[in-house]
Amino acid sequence: MAKPDLKAAREERLAARLRENLRRRKAQARQQNESDAALPKPDAGG
Repeated sequence: MAKPDLKAAREERLAARLRENLRRRKAQARQQNESDAALPKPDAGG
């Protein structure tokens, strides 16, 4: 079994990765929203 300090270090690394991933996904979503706003919306009628 892993030592408590090794487990804590692993959890810290994973938490840092999750935060970075969330930051990157938010930036991508903002960029996507900005590019979508620049495009004209197609008519909903058919």
